Amino acid sequence: MSINLHEWIIEADLTQLQTAMESGSITSEELVQAYLDRIHKYDPSINSILEINPDALYIARALDQERIDTGSRGSLHGIPVLLKDNIDTQDNMHTSAGSVALAGSFAAADAYIASKLRSAGAVLLGKANMTEWSNFMSSRMPAGYSSRGGFVLNPYGAGELFISGSSSGSAAAVAANLCAAAIGTETAGSIVGPACQTSLVGIKPTVGLISRAGIIPISSSQDTPGPIARTVTDAAIILGACTGIDEKDSATLTSEHHSFSDYTPFLDASFLRRARIGVPRYYYRHLDEERLAIMEAAIATLIHEGATIVDPVTLHVEQNSWNTFIYLRPIEEKWQSREMRCDYDEFD
Repeated sequence: MSINLHEWIIEADLTQLQTAMESGSITSEELVQAYLDRIHKYDPSINSILEINPDALYIARALDQERIDTGSRGSLHGIPVLLKDNIDTQDNMHTSAGSVALAGSFAAADAYIASKLRSAGAVLLGKANMTEWSNFMSSRMPAGYSSRGGFVLNPYGAGELFISGSSSGSAAAVAANLCAAAIGTETAGSIVGPACQTSLVGIKPTVGLISRAGIIPISSSQDTPGPIARTVTDAAIILGACTGIDEKDSATLTSEHHSFSDYTPFLDASFLRRARIGVPRYYYRHLDEERLAIMEAAIATLIHEGATIVDPVTLHVEQNSWNTFIYLRPIEEKWQSREMRCDYDEFD
């Protein structure tokens, strides 16, 4: 091939990867190998990945042959994607929620989202490290830590920058270009938090848009899986591939006739001219000069693109004193009730 694959994939998005494979410039097998090389080189200092799918290269090779024989399945054909370790896969990878207690556990079936990604032609590259049990077992669990994988570190400043959220490994791996994209899960900030901390695009879909069946749960009213990617377009591509009605998750019935298998037609670069965006200056008060300059530059870009900026805005909760233990107490009390246990049974 004429391009240096190891350098090219650092800036390549899903469309560029797919175009290169369709033209024959690269193969999925070569792409998977390039990501594996980067994982072996860089992940020891990041701890973003718990395990590699031992069949990844074989799967990629089979998808390359399928492309030759019958054509591409679509935008994700041959694309390497990481899954958070609370998502079941019926293969030679474990599903442990980051816990040594489940380090030897194999799932009996694919989670719905894993099955959808396989059907779309994605290569499930491995399982991403995460905050153990999605940080539900302790109010003092540090974000990004698991007993099975250790601390996930932010690749933009390992040991210095907070990684945030339980989908920490999914975000860190995408930010370090150890995969083309990843799947995280969120109850309250576990996709959007680490995506924000690593300058990525994370989508927490409306509950019911993507099935939660086969995902180790926390809350049946809040949990949902979603994509973490480098661009808005990449995130939209993955989102569309994962939607669908699933009888194992009754919440998906609400999305019937309200969901799409392709969200890319809704990408509209001119939409900012119709946007009204508030600037909550209270939250900028602790920013140093360098970070404040970045925020001001972003606001200037939004104005230039036609957005209406309301600066400043005041949020009625911005000076509240948040108490984690008060917040958790109702959840703990509900957990003891039969209602909560039934919700979990139905959810999983």
